[in-house]
Amino acid sequence: MTKKELAERNIGMTFDFIRQVVESPELAKTIRDGAEIDFIDKDMPTKHEMMGKKKKVSLYKVEHVFEAVKG
Repeated sequence: MTKKELAERNIGMTFDFIRQVVESPELAKTIRDGAEIDFIDKDMPTKHEMMGKKKKVSLYKVEHVFEAVKG
């Protein structure tokens, strides 16, 4: 996947996520203060898992709806 394709995919997921938060405001409560939001494909490890980073991140698994990942 090229950088352009990755950027377009992430922008699309961001807008889908915002739409879902508007429809289900309780999802916003799952985001920790000061956390970075990262979207992960259901079949791929996150960049944080691959790099071993211990950042304050709220992860959301992307299928058809966004689901908070406990971590």
